[in-house]
Amino acid sequence: MRILQDETCAVLIDIQEKLFPVMSNKEAVLTKTKQLIAGLKALQVPLLATEQYSKGLGHTLTELKAEPNYCIEKTSFSCIDSNTFVSKLTWLNKDLVIVFGIEAHVCVLQTVIDLIDLGKTPIVVVDCISSRSELDLKFALKRMEKEGAILSTCESILLELCRKSGTETFKIISQIIK
Repeated sequence: MRILQDETCAVLIDIQEKLFPVMSNKEAVLTKTKQLIAGLKALQVPLLATEQYSKGLGHTLTELKAEPNYCIEKTSFSCIDSNTFVSKLTWLNKDLVIVFGIEAHVCVLQTVIDLIDLGKTPIVVVDCISSRSELDLKFALKRMEKEGAILSTCESILLELCRKSGTETFKIISQIIK
């Protein structure tokens, strides 16, 4: 199955001020996440963002916050348990959902499973997700794949959405992933 730009939206899950500092491999994840968001913006892929209990965990990291089209507060682990999130997702009317954020074994995993139950195809960007524990991350990825998610990387997904070289969008994407 090809991942096509006009059939795709994305969700940034809970990369927040008080939660992110304790993530495994956080600097690499942040670098790739910035690239992914910039690429999605260049490709005009709609982006939702969520914040888990922002009163306790803070808000989305400042360097990521300005980009999402919508930021949705939630207290449930799965984004799908938020009526506001489901409403925005339904309004976007996209079958493919690029998923990235934290933590892999909690909010990301539960959202991916629920997206599948809704008939959506989640594409998990493995270099843009993390957990506090590498073991939790490893087994969350295995479970997501077993449940039916597509696993990909930032560069791979951006170039697949771009589809061909020689365009202005490709030039932007190639500068982003450099």
